Amino acid sequence: MVERESPGKRRRLNRRLVLTAAVALVDRDGLAALTMRRLATELGVEPMAIYRYTAGKQELVDGLVEAFFAEVNNRLRASSEELRDLAEEAGRLGQAGELSWRAELHRIALAFRAEGRAHPGILPVVATRPLAVPVARHPAPLLQLTEHILAVLGRAGFDDPTTLTIYRAFVAWNLGCLLVGERQVVDDPDEPDLLLRLGLHRLPAADYPRLRALVPRLADHDGEGELVEGLDSLLGRVPEPPLDAFYDGRAR
Repeated sequence: MVERESPGKRRRLNRRLVLTAAVALVDRDGLAALTMRRLATELGVEPMAIYRYTAGKQELVDGLVEAFFAEVNNRLRASSEELRDLAEEAGRLGQAGELSWRAELHRIALAFRAEGRAHPGILPVVATRPLAVPVARHPAPLLQLTEHILAVLGRAGFDDPTTLTIYRAFVAWNLGCLLVGERQVVDDPDEPDLLLRLGLHRLPAADYPRLRALVPRLADHDGEGELVEGLDSLLGRVPEPPLDAFYDGRAR
C-alpha cells in the first residue's frame, strides 16, 4: 500500500505512482474496489488530482494493463543476461548469439506467468481489455512485447502467416494457463474445510459429483511445469523453417 501524506502536505504525483497505487489496491481488495475516489484516498490526495494522470475509470483500467506489461518487460530485461548465460552453457544459442526462438518464447512465457501470479486480480483485464480497443491504442509496453515476439519469429525465418499462427497460439496458451489454472475464487476465506471454503457444498452432489471431487485439486498442480510442457507440445507441432529462410529473417 502506498503511504499517505500527512494532512496539509501536498502529494507529488506522477503517472507511474498512480498506476502503482492502483495495482496495489486491486491486489489487496480486488478489481471492484478500484474507483477514482478510493485511489485518491490511497494516495492521500483529492480525487481531482488523479484526473491529471488518467481521465477516468476506463483509462485507469487501461493503465492496469499498461503497468502489467511494463513489469513483464522489466522481468525480461532483468533476466536477460542470466538466462543468456545459461542458454549458452546449454548450447541453445542461435548462430548470431541469440536465444533460439523456442527458448525465447519460453522466457517470455515464464515472465508473463510470474507477473500474472503476482497480480492475479488484474488478469481478467489483461485478457479482455486489449480486445476492446484497436491495436494502435494498446499501451506501449504491450505493443513493445508484441513487436518483440513477432520479431523473434521473423528472425527465425517464419513467413508472415506462420508467424501470426504461432503468435496467436502462444498468447492463447499463456493466458489460458493463468486464467484457468492459477486461481480459484474462494467463497469463505476463513473456512478451514476446503469444500466449504470454495463453496462447493452449494452444488448438489448427485448432479455435480465430478466437479465436487476435482475442483479442489485444481490448485494442487505444477503450474509452471504444465505451462512449459504444454508450450513444448504446442511449439513441437511447428516445423523449423529452412536455413535460407533463417538467413532471410536475419536481414529483416
